[in-house]
Amino acid sequence: MLGKAKCRLVRTPTGLWTAADGAYLLLVAASLVPIALSYGVAPATVLPKLLDISVEGVDQMQIFRALMCLYLAASAFWAIAAFTPAWQRVAVIWAVLFCFSLAIGRTISLAVDGPASRLLDLYLGLEILGGLLGLAVLVHGEKQPLARR
Repeated sequence: MLGKAKCRLVRTPTGLWTAADGAYLLLVAASLVPIALSYGVAPATVLPKLLDISVEGVDQMQIFRALMCLYLAASAFWAIAAFTPAWQRVAVIWAVLFCFSLAIGRTISLAVDGPASRLLDLYLGLEILGGLLGLAVLVHGEKQPLARR
């Protein structure tokens, strides 16, 4: 769908929308859900198996569950925006900022704290890829001619 196929453009009250926007938003939303659930459903059980983290006490549980809900809320917004053309460009921009902000935080930690687990290296790569893909979607939408209704 995002390859060489032409994207359908629609004029919305807030500007142009392409099918690539919706596809990107669904991809980012779906990708974030399993990560969110791994952080918050059973943090004391799941996180020590996935990462070098031991979760002890109610305060830590609450932090991880709040993080899970933050990620799920972002995913829900992106999924809704994928089907709401007036929200799509803003949602793509937010997804790009979300991906790059996580990548920047991980990069700072890599420089200051040293290497983390392979899984977190994978997350860093996916966050950079997600941000770059979102930038490509934004640039692609700006270059498209306006289609007739």
